[in-house]
This record gives sequence, C-alpha cells and structure tokens, in this order.
Amino acid sequence: MKKSLQDLREVAVNAILSAPGAEELEALRIQYLGKKGALTKLLKMMGKLDPEERPAMGQLANQVRAEVENAIEKRRNELNEMMLKMRLEAETLDVTMPGKTAAVGHEHPMYIVLDEIKDIFIGMGFEILDGPEIEQSEYNFTKLNTDEGHPAREWSDTFYLTEDSSILLRTQTSPMQIRAMETKPLPIRMLAPGRVYRKDEVDATHSPMFHQIEGMVIDKGVTMADLKGTLDAVMKKLYGEDTVTRFRPHHFPFTEPSCEMDVQCHKCGGKGCPTCKGEGWIEILGAGMVHPKVLEGCGIDTSVYSGWAFGMGLERLAMRRFKISDLRLIFENDVRFLEQF
Repeated sequence: MKKSLQDLREVAVNAILSAPGAEELEALRIQYLGKKGALTKLLKMMGKLDPEERPAMGQLANQVRAEVENAIEKRRNELNEMMLKMRLEAETLDVTMPGKTAAVGHEHPMYIVLDEIKDIFIGMGFEILDGPEIEQSEYNFTKLNTDEGHPAREWSDTFYLTEDSSILLRTQTSPMQIRAMETKPLPIRMLAPGRVYRKDEVDATHSPMFHQIEGMVIDKGVTMADLKGTLDAVMKKLYGEDTVTRFRPHHFPFTEPSCEMDVQCHKCGGKGCPTCKGEGWIEILGAGMVHPKVLEGCGIDTSVYSGWAFGMGLERLAMRRFKISDLRLIFENDVRFLEQF
C-alpha cells in the first residue's frame, strides 16, 4: 500500500501542476480527492492491513492528501494570474487615442423663456406659485365668475374626469389666483406658471396641452394703466425695446374691463404670413381688471382694494422669442431642432 500511495502522489502532483485550465484542474481534484477518487479507494483498503501498520499508512495517506491539495492550490493561483494577465492585455487602453466628447444637454427653449419671465416678474416683486393640474370646477370656473352654461364649461371644450363635471384637467392656471386671494395676506403680487389642457385642434399655434403663465396684483389704487404699463414693460424686457404691442377690447367672465394683448408677428414684421394667419399680429395674452364679484367671493373689500390679472401662453412667447414658426416643433422633441438653442 505504501508503494501505491507514493505512486499516487507522484502521478497526481505532476498531473495537477500541468493542468491547462480551471476545468481540467477541477476534474483532477475530483479524480484524486473526490468521494470516489483514487485516494479514497486506497484508504478503504486500510482495514485489510495489520494493526501495527495502520498508523504509519494513515500518516502517509495524510501527507499525500496534503501534498495533492497544496499542488491544487498552487496551480489554481497560477491559472488565476494567467487569466488576469490575459485580461489586462486584451483590455489595454491606448491613452494616446483622442477621447470622445460627451454630448452636454441644455434647457428646452420653452423653459429658457419661462426662466427669463420668472426673473422679470421676481424683479418686480412677484411671488411664484404652483398648483394642481387636476382641479375642481369650483376653482377653475365658478369662483372665477364662469357659471354653469358658459361655453368654456362644455364637455366639447374641457377634459372632465368625473361624470358630474366636478373634477377636470385645469384649463387655466387662474385657480391659483383664487387660492392666493383665499390664503395670502394683502397686497398680493403672484405669478402662476404651469401646464393646462383644452380640447384644441393641433395647428401652428394651438395644442390640447400647453403651458400658461398667469399673474395677478391686488392692492389699493390699482388701475388699468398699471396693467398696461407692466405688461408692455415685460414684453420689451423679453423681446427688446423695439417690440410693438397692442391692446384690444375683449370679454372674460373674471375681469371687467377685459382686453387682449398682441405682439407684432416676428416672422413677417406685421405684413401677414401663415404663422400669424395673415393678421400681422400674434395674440400673447388676455388680461383685465379683476371682476369685483371675484374679489368679493374671496372676501376682499372692493371699496378698498382693486386688482388686475393676465394669462399668457408660454409656447407663443417662446415662438416670438426664438422666431419659431410652428408651435408643434416645441413638442416634437426633434434633436435637430432643439440643438439650435
């Protein structure tokens, strides 16, 4: 048996140290040290030895196992080092090659304009407010003096979320004006930008989802002259001192008197083109003096306080600011278009 153990040690160690790979090494381990391996078979023969020979054979068998295990560990480390060296050689980086420039994003043109408008109004002492896009009809219509039966409340114009028309996707950010009058101390100077939703057909200047910026001032002695002066100054600050604006009479349920403000078409300079539908002007906003009924509904004494309000479309402002001819370009997210800004 002694000769068999010595032969096993020599053959096993030589085979293990020359194993070409990890799979072959594992197969040799099982072959010699496994439950059915060569060394295990030899140890089963210990029962046939004389009692005085067993201690010496047991000691030799342990030495053989230890040497085989040491050989396996040594070869495993050698194979790991070889694999690491091969990976390092295969994945070597050529540091002399020029790098690839990472594309850096920038603000969307619409939000560039929004930030500019916020800066202008903050400089005038306005506070920026944000509110829910899913709104109550009470705030979106009723408290703004838009009673039942008004065309704006029809299902054909508004995205309602409930059968009783009590919950809807807001059609304007005006509800934030009501919320401000109900919760904030006077005087109030606020700006409420955000997404709004109306059932408009998509064309060069309309979309069923767009962004609106509404502002309001409530204070003592506020007049229509303050409204016109403020909005004219904002447009000149945004577009340049040569910006041409005009105010036209209009009607809104929540303002009295009411008006609309246009800016001269940036595309044709007032001559008429598809962008302005041949009119030479692009409507920018609706405005007016806050209706006394709206003020009184929020608990404001109209014998002391008055106010004005406006609502403008952010997309149309961006179109004028960057001379964009079609509103749909703003929403299509074509990188070729957006990279220009």
